[in-house]
Amino acid sequence: MKKYIAEMLGTMVLVLMGCGTAVSLSCTSADPNLAATVIGTALAFGLSVVAMAYTIGGVSGCHINPAITLGCLLSGRMSGKDAGMYMLFQVIGAILGSAVLWVLTSNSGVSGTGANACQEGVSVTGALLAEIVFTFVFVLVVLGTTDDKKGAGLAIGLSLVLVHLACIRYTGTSVNPARSIGPALFQGGEALSQLWIFIVGPFIGAVLSAGAWKIVAGGKE
Repeated sequence: MKKYIAEMLGTMVLVLMGCGTAVSLSCTSADPNLAATVIGTALAFGLSVVAMAYTIGGVSGCHINPAITLGCLLSGRMSGKDAGMYMLFQVIGAILGSAVLWVLTSNSGVSGTGANACQEGVSVTGALLAEIVFTFVFVLVVLGTTDDKKGAGLAIGLSLVLVHLACIRYTGTSVNPARSIGPALFQGGEALSQLWIFIVGPFIGAVLSAGAWKIVAGGKE
């Protein structure tokens, strides 16, 4: 049970810090696509992963992302039961983090919860492809830099920063279904209607990365 609670707490922190930074920077800038806003948001998500990796990595491996959990399941690193429980507690953690953020913003004149959506000029197909491609890259890095016990926090965190820098213009960057589910439930509207993109896309990307890693790793797995 400890590892499930660890995943819940880790995902809560990721959403609260990452999405909280995105909301704060967007509200203090007339242009949400301003370089400082994009870089700040990317760093917030990456640093959150680094912090949580060194906090709960020894307990649960610090997936804090259903796509990573799926990749680990398909790579034979965990059981189906553990994978299902990880995903459940990750979503619960994301909802808790979003709830805290919603309370904070509702009482401070700030709006939004950092939910994902297709950005201006980006089609549903474009957003879906972006989530598939960048989740593939991210999960592949995770599979290549981790073992069964503890993640390589710095490498994973930096790769998430890189993925955000490349993807944020298309979808706001999810590559994590739990990270999208929590904020969308509180923000509603477009974020909720497009939520399927940020569940289907990352899961497809994770499946592809697990397959690619088996080919690359050969007999190592």
